[in-house]
Amino acid sequence: MAQRCDVTGKGPLVGNNVSHANNKTKRRQLPNLRSVKVTLEDGSTQTIRVAASTLRTMKKKAAQATAQTVEA
Repeated sequence: MAQRCDVTGKGPLVGNNVSHANNKTKRRQLPNLRSVKVTLEDGSTQTIRVAASTLRTMKKKAAQATAQTVEA
């Protein structure tokens, strides 16, 4: 299964491990993916893989939206 966020499309980055002797070996930096169940418009649920940073942003946006509705 691909290491890719279903919402933002974030994927693995490639870089180097660098030792004290300055030896360089390739490494992959994988996104921090979480499985989340989402309720669709028709009432069914689907599991998607979302990056943790994306979840944090989505929670922030939802909190801002509810704060605006409370103020209005």
